[in-house]
Amino acid sequence: MISQFKQNNNKEIKSDILGLSTQNKLIILGSLFCSFFIVIAAWVVIKNTQDRIDESYQNFGSMQAKTLAVSSVDVISEYPVTHNLKKLKNHSKMLLRNNKDISFIVFSDAKGNILYSSKNSNSISNQDKIYSVPNVPVISGNDDIEKVVGSVQIGLTGYTRNIVAKATRDLMIIIFSIAWFLSIAAVFINTLLITRQIKLLSEGVRKISTGEFGYKLASKDLWGEIKQLFESFNDMSTRLRQYEEKNIDQLTYERNKLEAVLMSIANGVVVCDNYDKIILVNNAALKMLGYNAKELINTRVTDYCDSNGELCFQCEIAKFKDTPIEDIEAKPLETQVRVNNKIVQAIVSPIFAFHQEYLGYILVLHDITKEAEIDRMKNSFISNVSHELRTPVTVLRSYIDTLYNFGNEFDEKTKNEFIEVLNNESDRLNRLVNDILDFSRLESPNVELEKLPSDIGPIIELTTRSMKVLADERNISFSVIIEPNLPKITINPESIERVLKNLLSNAIKYSYKDGRIKIRAELDRTGNYLQVTVEDNGIGIAREHIDKIFDRFYRVETKTHTIKGTGLGLHLAKITIEKHHNGQMFVESKLNEGSTFGFKIPLKTENVVA
Repeated sequence: MISQFKQNNNKEIKSDILGLSTQNKLIILGSLFCSFFIVIAAWVVIKNTQDRIDESYQNFGSMQAKTLAVSSVDVISEYPVTHNLKKLKNHSKMLLRNNKDISFIVFSDAKGNILYSSKNSNSISNQDKIYSVPNVPVISGNDDIEKVVGSVQIGLTGYTRNIVAKATRDLMIIIFSIAWFLSIAAVFINTLLITRQIKLLSEGVRKISTGEFGYKLASKDLWGEIKQLFESFNDMSTRLRQYEEKNIDQLTYERNKLEAVLMSIANGVVVCDNYDKIILVNNAALKMLGYNAKELINTRVTDYCDSNGELCFQCEIAKFKDTPIEDIEAKPLETQVRVNNKIVQAIVSPIFAFHQEYLGYILVLHDITKEAEIDRMKNSFISNVSHELRTPVTVLRSYIDTLYNFGNEFDEKTKNEFIEVLNNESDRLNRLVNDILDFSRLESPNVELEKLPSDIGPIIELTTRSMKVLADERNISFSVIIEPNLPKITINPESIERVLKNLLSNAIKYSYKDGRIKIRAELDRTGNYLQVTVEDNGIGIAREHIDKIFDRFYRVETKTHTIKGTGLGLHLAKITIEKHHNGQMFVESKLNEGSTFGFKIPLKTENVVA
C-alpha cells in the first residue's frame, strides 16, 4: 500500500511539473489570443496611419510648391534680368532657412532649363529618404490669357512627417499596450472566476458523491448561465436531501413504530424485560417518577425509590409474577401505588413475542391524584351532608314526637322552647338544602342571574341583623363601616346576601368567644371596584390551605377545631362573585391571628357577565 501510494504521488508530481492545469491552460490560451489579435490590429492601424501621414505630407509639399510658384511668377517671367535672379536666390534661401521640411528648390524656365537650384543647409542631413514633389508650372497673365513661363520643383526632408509619424506610432503603441494589458487582465480575472466557480461546483459534486445531500453553493454574486447552473445544482441537492429524508423517515418510522406510539401516549409507560430491567420509558412516566431517561434505563424497576425512599413497585411486581399467566392475560393486574406523594394507578401486562415467547412486561401509569382527592372530597361531602341532614331531622322528629305525645303535660314556656328549637332546626335544614340546590344551579353554564342596580349598605345591614342571633350565642360583636356616597352596583341582591351570610357565618364559627368581626364596604385603590371585606380575629388558616380554600368540598379540619359543614359555602361564594358578577374573591389569613375574606365587584355594568 505504501509503495502504491508513492507511485501515485510521483505520478501526480510529474503531472504537475510536465503538464498544465486547466486554469493555466485557459490563461495562456486567452493571453495568446488577445496578444495576437492586438498585435495584428496595432500593425494594421499603424500602417494605415503611416500611409495617411505620407499622403498628407505629399499634399503639404504640393501646397508649398504651388505657393512658391505663385510668389515667383514675376521673377521667372522677367528672367534673365540679373536683379530678378538675385531676388529669386534670396527668396529661396530665406525659405530654405526658415523651413526644415524643404530640402531643395529648383526653378526652371518654360523650356525646362534650370534657372536656379539650391539645397537647404538647415534641413536634416543624411536623410534616408527625400520626398520629391512633382513640378508645379509657373503661370503668368490673367484669367483670359495664361502663359506658362516656367516651373518649380521642391524636395521635402520629411522632418514634420517623421515627428508626426513617431508621435502617432508611440501613441498607438501605448494605447494598444494598455488595451493588451487590460485584455490580459480581463482574461486572467475571468479565468480565475470561472476556475473558482468550477472548483466550487467540483467541491459540491464531491460532497454530493459522499452522501452530503442538501449541500448548497453560494450563487449570490454570480450571473448568467453560471448562476443558472449553480441554482440547478442547489435544486438538485435539495431534492436529493428531501428524497433521502423521506426514505430515512420511512425507515425510521418502520423501525421505531412501537417506540413512537409508546412515547406519544399521555399515560406513563414503562417497558421492562424478563429481568425487571427498564428498556423503555416515555416522557409521561419520567414526569411521574421524577427521573430522566439516562437514570432509569437499564435499572431494575423493583429497585426504584421515590423521593421518600419507598420501593414503590417491588411488592406489585412480585404480586404480578406470582399471578398465573392465564389470569394475567384475561385481566391485567391493576393496583394503586403512591409515588412522590402522588397516587398512581399501575396496570401491569405481560409482553409476548410472535411465537408466544415471554419477553417481559409493561407498566401503564396513570396519575389519579386529583381523581382520588375528588373522590375523597365527595365521600367527605356525602358524609358531612348525611350528618348535617341527620342531625336536624333527628332533632325535629324527637321534639315533634315529644310534643305530639306529651304536649299536654308541658307548660307554655316549655312549649315555646320546643317550638324555638324546631324553628332553628328547620332553618338549619333549609340552609343545607339551599346550599345543595345552589351548588347545582350556580355551576350550570346556562344560568343567568337577574341583576339590578343596588346599594350595598342595606344588604350588609340586613345580613348582619340576621346573623346577630348566631353571633350573640358566642358573645361576638359586629363592627360595620360603610364608606359614604358609595355608588350603586349592578348585582343580584339575594346571591350577594347569601355570600355575605356565608362569610359572616364562617367568621362566627372560627372566631374565639368574645371576639369582634369587622365588616367594611369601600372603593378599592383603583376606584373601579366596590370592595367588601369581613375580618375576624379567630383561629386563622394555615398557608398550605389558602390556595384550596375555595375548592368545592374542601374543608379545613384541625385536631382542636372540627366544625361540621358541607364544604360548599366558599366555593358557592366564589362562583357567585367571579362567574356571575365578573368580580374577584380573595382571602388573607395568618394562623392564630385571624382571617380577612372579601370580594370586589366592578362598578361598570358593561363588564358584568353571567
